[in-house]
Amino acid sequence: MNLISAAAPLSVPASGAEILLWAGVVMASLGVVLGAVIGIFAKYFRVRSDARVELILELLPGANCGGCGQAGCADFAKSVVEGRNAPSKCPVSSREQKSAIARALGIEEEAGFQRRALVRCGGDLHHSAWLLNYNGVLDCASAALVSGGPKGCSYGCLGMGNCARKCPFGAIEIVDHIALVHPELCVGCGLCIAACPRHCIALVPAAATTHVYCNSPEKGIDKRKNCQVGCIGCRKCERTVPGKFTVEGNLARVNYELAPEELPTDADAVAVKCPTHALLSEQAHFRIEQNEEIR
Repeated sequence: MNLISAAAPLSVPASGAEILLWAGVVMASLGVVLGAVIGIFAKYFRVRSDARVELILELLPGANCGGCGQAGCADFAKSVVEGRNAPSKCPVSSREQKSAIARALGIEEEAGFQRRALVRCGGDLHHSAWLLNYNGVLDCASAALVSGGPKGCSYGCLGMGNCARKCPFGAIEIVDHIALVHPELCVGCGLCIAACPRHCIALVPAAATTHVYCNSPEKGIDKRKNCQVGCIGCRKCERTVPGKFTVEGNLARVNYELAPEELPTDADAVAVKCPTHALLSEQAHFRIEQNEEIR
């Protein structure tokens, strides 16, 4: 018996071209199947988006500052559509933008007012006592941990720029170890408030132009040991311009609850003649801190 003829015929190895062809066919088939599966899942399990959210998002300025209390403009747009927030809650939007959002949703525009950040301190490098020479990290929170900070007053601005670095609009400037807020740049987002370990920053009505630049509740005699320009609670402002100021303990405050036209003016600050110059207009405060005027 011829063993060679009786054996099964030998298979001929496939060529490289055939291998590539079959691989392409297999990959194409897998692509079609997976595409069909993805299409089915996308059709039946898709998350339906609200076109109104996209519309509101386009009308917002897109700053994503978080001043509204939401994670960003997308979350704020969703909260407005769902009725959890009013358009006026966005501190960055202009009056026209807020009106456009209200019209787009067919809701009544909520009356509101713009706010600005105020650093309630006038104790700069030249007017406050320094207890130690701080050479650590240039950070207010870190400095406050070292014996309460280098300044004698434990309630005033440390002036190391935490608030300025946190501000996304560049509205805060550090001059002579004190923070100055540029009202024309501030949108009232409030991010600087959380950054201040001394809690000496507050949001006030944008219409207010005269403020008490002091945050210390200590007695006047104790304040004078650490700061030349602190409020001593003499009540002169309260007596000179009744109703526009309130004095709680040893600290005077502007009555910011008043209507914009009733708030203290620059002329009121001049009339009061605060003995420590804690009560100043914004313009006078800037001139002093920029060394253009002496208290």
